[in-house]
Amino acid sequence: MAKFLERIDDKIRRFIGEQKMFFTASAPLAAAGRVNLSPKGIDTFRVLDDRTVCYLDLTGSGNETAAHLAENGRLTVMFCSFAGAPLILRLYGRGAVVHRNSPKWPELAALFDDFPGIRQIIVLHVESLQTSCGYAVPVYEFKEDRDQLIEWAAKKGADGIEEYRREKNRTSIDGLPTGLSD
Repeated sequence: MAKFLERIDDKIRRFIGEQKMFFTASAPLAAAGRVNLSPKGIDTFRVLDDRTVCYLDLTGSGNETAAHLAENGRLTVMFCSFAGAPLILRLYGRGAVVHRNSPKWPELAALFDDFPGIRQIIVLHVESLQTSCGYAVPVYEFKEDRDQLIEWAAKKGADGIEEYRREKNRTSIDGLPTGLSD
């Protein structure tokens, strides 16, 4: 049932565009380190070309993906159809974090709405794609995006978000540096 693909074709690009949620998975090299699996939503995912994608990373409680990418670069992104035809899509590859001070920031940031609390952009260079059936995934109806994270960030303001990142987002839960600086 699983099928590996070489690139993101038009059919896969449409599938990605129809999804309201995706998941990211990363892990440190240490056997005792925690595997991180995070759900993502809102309109924060873009396909750049047939081997490259990115997503806008909003400030949250942790910054595990950035720490794992700094250490080893491994990242998997998964989309799962909860409506329509069943399908699971995994994008495997090497990721990189693009911070505001990067020369790449203006071009990538222009692809997204300017939400409060934007932390960084994660770019994934896709090495392989895998589809699988998704037959056991339940059907759900999308109601709406939650806006609590955006409201939280707006209420904190730019200075409050920066302070929060200094306190909560500079290292992973396993103590790895995330690459965020003052």
